[in-house]
Amino acid sequence: MRNRIALFLVMIGFALAASVYADENVREVQTKLSDEGFYSGEIDGAYSTELAAAMSRYQVRNGLPITGQLDVETSKALGAKPAVGPSTAATEQNTETWRRLRKSEQPASTKARETPSSRTDETTGTSTAATNEDEEETATTAPRRKSHDSSSPQEAPQETVAISSENAKPASAPPATAETGSLAPEFSLERLHDYVAAFVLAGLDRNVGAEVEFYTDRVEYYDSGTMDREKIRLGLKRYDEQWPERHFWIAGKITIEPQGDNRLRVTFPLGFKLRNGNRIASGKVDKTLVLEKTGDDLQIVAVNERKAERK
Repeated sequence: MRNRIALFLVMIGFALAASVYADENVREVQTKLSDEGFYSGEIDGAYSTELAAAMSRYQVRNGLPITGQLDVETSKALGAKPAVGPSTAATEQNTETWRRLRKSEQPASTKARETPSSRTDETTGTSTAATNEDEEETATTAPRRKSHDSSSPQEAPQETVAISSENAKPASAPPATAETGSLAPEFSLERLHDYVAAFVLAGLDRNVGAEVEFYTDRVEYYDSGTMDREKIRLGLKRYDEQWPERHFWIAGKITIEPQGDNRLRVTFPLGFKLRNGNRIASGKVDKTLVLEKTGDDLQIVAVNERKAERK
């Protein structure tokens, strides 16, 4: 009996020690993100939606997979230990995180905020991409395209990829940068970074098709022509079934082109790694979003992509 009690106390001790270490690890991450201007919350070791939004900003700026979590690659970049929140937090906070980013609830620091008045280039870090060394066969794919039936968008041939049962290994890619013209306050560089991160995270939401909230009622949808939200949602559900595991990251320069007072075009290279069982697809496309101001919000009126040019 005494041995059981002793063992129980030892287990409690280990649990408490692990909790203290985890909190300290998260505190260090909060401090680093705060110092770099991505986080303005309390340094309390709590894994919150505000911290997830800050990590998403950091991931976009540094070309890391956009997850909103302190995953392996992000923790390595921050010099911390992986500390992905509990599964419940990872699923329940995801929606709150991309909604926060879409509203662009930014920290007050100017280190991570910039609204350029002239055309500029902003180096933001080194991205990580996915490749595969042991190719068994090849195929072509892309993150979002139309199907052969134009009313049902899904994947279509786009980028050469490896199909293999082996895990893809990370490799370095060109630094992520941003290039813009003169922007109105509603279209600040930081808000657009947040918007892109929110859009990507919504595509990973457990609520499949969540990203349709970013679209207007009718959208110029890739090469499928004008489509309504419901048709887009159905296509996204099929895409989720085809590729249930997805990773995306900004793999280079974000180009922002004003299209009058109410619209602008945002183009960025999107790296992707998709998986379904032992089938893996990876590559890069140049993604374009045409955004329109609607009240205090931005909505997508057109979206397209093309195969990224090899350099």
